Amino acid sequence: MKGLVATFRAGAWAVGLATALACGSAAAQGLPESLNDYPTVARADYVFACMAANGQSSDTLRRCSCSIDLIASILPYEKYVEAETVLSLQLVGGERMSIFRTAANAKVLVANLRRAQAEADILCF
Repeated sequence: MKGLVATFRAGAWAVGLATALACGSAAAQGLPESLNDYPTVARADYVFACMAANGQSSDTLRRCSCSIDLIASILPYEKYVEAETVLSLQLVGGERMSIFRTAANAKVLVANLRRAQAEADILCF
C-alpha cells in the first residue's frame, strides 16, 4: 500500500508541476499579481456579459477578454466585487437602498470601476 501511495503522490506532484509550468505564475510572466487575483468564474461572467452587449463574435471575445484583463490590472478583485455589489444595490428601489446611491464611499467604489472600464474600452475596443 505504501508503494501505491508514493506512486500516487509522485504522479500528483508531476501533474502539479506540469500544470504550473504550462500556466506559469503571474510573477514568472512579468505580470502583477493583481492580474491573477480574479477567479476564472468572475472573468468568464464579465466576458459573457460583455459579449451579450457587444456581439457574439471571436473579435468581441478577444476584446472582452482584453477588457477584463485590463480592469484586473487596475482594480484589485476585492474592490471590483464591492463596486459590482454597490451597482447592483443601486438598481433596487426604495428608501433603504438610497444609502448606496448617496454614500461617498459607494460613489468612490463605482467611480473607480467606471474609470477602469473606460480605460479598458479605450485600449481594447
